[in-house]
Amino acid sequence: QVQLVESGGGLVQPGSSLRLSCLASGFDFDWYEIGWFRQAPGKEREGVSYITSREAQKYYADSVKGRFTISRDDAKYTAYLQMESLKPEDTAVYYCAARSNDLGPWYSPRTHYDYWGQGTQVTVSS
Repeated sequence: QVQLVESGGGLVQPGSSLRLSCLASGFDFDWYEIGWFRQAPGKEREGVSYITSREAQKYYADSVKGRFTISRDDAKYTAYLQMESLKPEDTAVYYCAARSNDLGPWYSPRTHYDYWGQGTQVTVSS
């Protein structure tokens, strides 16, 4: 059974840090490229960060560049999103997604990803 399960979300104060995890099962994780997306209430889902297989390349949305770090541990079938200096505007449900090709821009919610997780809530508030 194919699954992506996110964890690590929560309620934190501005300036805090969180690390999100995305645990994969049921497919060859190391062959897949992983994207992190987020969706705030009333807004379109947006790409936050992306990592290719073998960690060859990493990409970030301008809004998180310098604050978020994406990584993966293929031996653990897990991808991570380390989030630093969190801001209220980072509040959203965060999703991880996996795709086996690089067709289409990674950050577009209309780009096809093979698998999606169920999401984890991140709330940044004082």
